Formats: sequence, C-alpha cells, structure tokens
Amino acid sequence: MSLTTPLRPLPKTRRTFDQLAVESFATRAQMGAAAAADIAAALAERLASQPTVRMVFAAAPSQGDMLAALATVPGLDWNRVTAFHMDEYIGLDPASPARFANWLDAHVFNRLPFAAVHRITPEPNAEAEVARYATLMNEAPIDIVCLGIGVNGHIAFNDPPVADFEDPLDVKVVVLDDICRQQQVDDDCFPDFASVPHQAVTLTVPRLVRAERLFCVVPGSIKREAVAKTLYGPIATECPASILRNHPACTLYIDKDSDPDA
Repeated sequence: MSLTTPLRPLPKTRRTFDQLAVESFATRAQMGAAAAADIAAALAERLASQPTVRMVFAAAPSQGDMLAALATVPGLDWNRVTAFHMDEYIGLDPASPARFANWLDAHVFNRLPFAAVHRITPEPNAEAEVARYATLMNEAPIDIVCLGIGVNGHIAFNDPPVADFEDPLDVKVVVLDDICRQQQVDDDCFPDFASVPHQAVTLTVPRLVRAERLFCVVPGSIKREAVAKTLYGPIATECPASILRNHPACTLYIDKDSDPDA
C-alpha cells in the first residue's frame, strides 16, 4: 500500500530514534488506520513469499482502533495466518471480559478466519502452560508482533521490576507491579484496584524483539511520559520499551496526546 493512499493517513511528523521509526498523527483514528495499513502491507508481502505467517497480538484498549481498521482490510488471506497473544492474567475467571484472550476474541480472533489461534490458558497449572506456549511459539519464527507500551513502560507484562533484556526464558510467570495494575483500572478493564490479578503469564522481552517486524501502537495522554522515556531515556529496564530503539524493523505510532513533542 502506498503511503499516499487514502487508506493510509500521513503522519504529522516522522522521526528516528536510534533504529526506531516514530510516526506521530493528529488523531487517534488516523494513527490506528495508518498502523493497520502498514501491518496489512507487511502481512501481504510475507504471504506473497511464504506459505504461512505467524503473528502476536497485544490485548489492550490502546489497540482497538488499529485492530478495527485491520479487520476491514480486504484481500488478506487470514487462512494462512497463525495468531498468538502476548500475555494473560492468572486467577481470573475464564469468562471474564477482562481476560486478554476474551478481549482479543471480540476484537480480532473471532472476526477473521485465522488458520489457528493459540490462546494462553494458565489454568490449572500456569508453569505447565508457560512451557506449552513457549514450545508452540518456537515451532517457527514469529513474523509480526503488534504491541503497545504500558504507563510504566512495559511491553507485554514485562514491568520494570521483572523485565530482563537478557532473559533466558521465552515465556514466564510474573508479578504485576502496582502501576501496571492501576492502569488496568484506568483503562476501565476492572472496577477497582483490588479486582486486578497480581500475577500473569507473559512473553519475555527477548521473545518479543526476536520477531522480524514490530508495530507498536501507543495513543493517549496517559502514555505520554512512557513514550518520552522510551525515546529519550536510557535503553534500560527502568523503561522496558526503550529496547525497541535497538530493533532493526520496529515502527512506533503515536497521536498528538501521547507525543511528548506535540
């Protein structure tokens, strides 16, 4: 898809931070549409040169605009795409709408005819699920990751206290920090802080950045400080998303509210 097509809004600014491409848009809707167009183009390119594609999706309200636009792109052969997601709560009712697999079912997994969807299911044994999911992910390379950035700079559920850029694991159980748990309330995913689970299964930082192509979608004023630390701070686990500046093929999409320079 051409950058000048009406399906692909043009950004207000394009910048580069180390290897990270950053595009800033006037509105959240334009940001989501542009990210969806780029993901669709990358997916189409891979489908034209290989039999299958493997993708990882983040589950968060920040991804809603992009996923809604991506689901309407015509001509993509989703029957050759295998989908994963990057994290899941431990101890949450399997029927809860806050559960990430359920959120993704509603926003993308049940809207498109994937070849397969691999959901993280921590029950009844989270450690066994960690091993199972890592094995599934390592059956072949991951082509595309669609991710966001948390208020504390996390990617997936790699909060600053548990993020490890040299993590030997691909999937692990983590304890969520209080900033992360409060974000889930602020995102209207839970009624109060006490309702947010304390633990989760997550893909690790090395597992995420090992993917060939990353698309990071981060709208909203609540994320402005995290974006600033990602772009201008040291590349360190104090802001796990800062590692994206080292990835050779990652684009960060922000809107006027999340752009620290807007």
